[in-house]
Amino acid sequence: MDELQPLIAQRLRKIDGLKKEGVELFPNDFRAEKTTEDLVERFGQAPPEELAKVEESFSVAGRIMSIRDFGKAAFIHIQDRNGRIQVYVRNERVGKKAFSVFKKMDIGDFMGVTGTLFRTKTNELTIDAQSIQLLTKSMRPLPEKWHGLKDVETRYRQRYLDLLVNPTVKDIFVKRTRIIQLIRQFLDARDFLEVETPMMQPIPGGATARPFKTYHNALDMDLYLRVAPELYLKRLVIGGLERVYEVNRNFRNEGISTQHNPEFTMLELYQGYATFEDLMTLTEEMLCFIVQTLSGDLEITYQGERIDFTPPWRRLAIKDAILQRGGIDPETLQDYDGSWKYARGLGIPLERGIPHGKIITEILGESVEPHLIQPTFITHYPTDVSPLSRRNQVHPDLVDRFELFIAGKEVANGFSELNDPVDQRKRFIKQLEQGDVGEMEGHRLDEDFLHALEYGMPPTGGEGIGIDRLVMLLTDSASIREVILFPLLRPQRQ
Repeated sequence: MDELQPLIAQRLRKIDGLKKEGVELFPNDFRAEKTTEDLVERFGQAPPEELAKVEESFSVAGRIMSIRDFGKAAFIHIQDRNGRIQVYVRNERVGKKAFSVFKKMDIGDFMGVTGTLFRTKTNELTIDAQSIQLLTKSMRPLPEKWHGLKDVETRYRQRYLDLLVNPTVKDIFVKRTRIIQLIRQFLDARDFLEVETPMMQPIPGGATARPFKTYHNALDMDLYLRVAPELYLKRLVIGGLERVYEVNRNFRNEGISTQHNPEFTMLELYQGYATFEDLMTLTEEMLCFIVQTLSGDLEITYQGERIDFTPPWRRLAIKDAILQRGGIDPETLQDYDGSWKYARGLGIPLERGIPHGKIITEILGESVEPHLIQPTFITHYPTDVSPLSRRNQVHPDLVDRFELFIAGKEVANGFSELNDPVDQRKRFIKQLEQGDVGEMEGHRLDEDFLHALEYGMPPTGGEGIGIDRLVMLLTDSASIREVILFPLLRPQRQ
């Protein structure tokens, strides 16, 4: 039996009583003219004698979060979108009928109140209610105040309660919105155009990932939720939109962890006549702008580690980064068999025959990435793991590409884009032949993109930044589920 059933039954009896009295349980005629924040900002520092001179009445509405009942009077706190304020409800002032309704109200109900302001003996700004109105009667009690909502899975499943009773959770999502606003502000000021590209695609290109598959009845065709918007954004650069970005939702039918959710948010941007080095500078400037604006400083603390965003950030070629960690000599890294054996010695389960570049990136991931705490750009990745990147002019087995790591997490991936349609076709074919996409549905040559590329794309730099991971960093959140309002979860067992 649900342990809440006695409390729910008690509330249902109150509801029946209110109905018999003719009280409307869900009216929609009350107008809240102010928020709690409006009153606190205007009168939060006003002394009692100044408040006594204010004859104006104020109307606010919110959810009842606490009740201290003294018989013919009560102090309550109501909470709206911007904060809380105390309300003093007296029988003699609001009237016998209204007070009778009030006595049947519970924590969790919504109430509208109109009244004047004063300060209590404890100096708390308080509304002295002249009139009150029940706006919504709740049937279920909120989590108990002192124990709150602690169970992690319950918090994610019932995020609405999590937001109500855990103030830091609301702060995370307010900051998330602010971060995205700052990204837009930064890019808009640099002549980037925000665009939208298809979320349902006939070919899920732009990343090597297993897509979600759906079906369109009218067109009698399979479609895939996008794994990345890259190939569509490049089409726009070809079409003359030389600086574009999209804050986009991507979907990858893969594992779930503290770092991964099947549905996630990314910023993807493209800048004509720019290189991967230009984008490293742009990224440095943008993240410094966001951090400085949010915190007033370029230092933050993440999970106990001090992160210093002060530029310039370290830049290391991938092989140099591996060699600096030690334990392997340059000759071993250059040799396929030596690299493979070294990777296996690290416990990385690699099959024979995979590209040498894949082995190198796996070694990086195992031995180097977790130690990249301060902002660090790792550059010049192997060509065979970078099918959309431009080859390096001096070392064609490498590409002009970077990944940004902060606190051991990959936050951004960018490169000088491959704009040679012949080379692009060869790389797509090689990727398919090597089985890099495995049995992932929908992966085939995107002939339409190659056709567009044959019209010519200017030299371009492109980049993706994981919004969720960036928010994790800037809100000191250990899990990606803490920064996604409704993360994907298994259905609850009944």
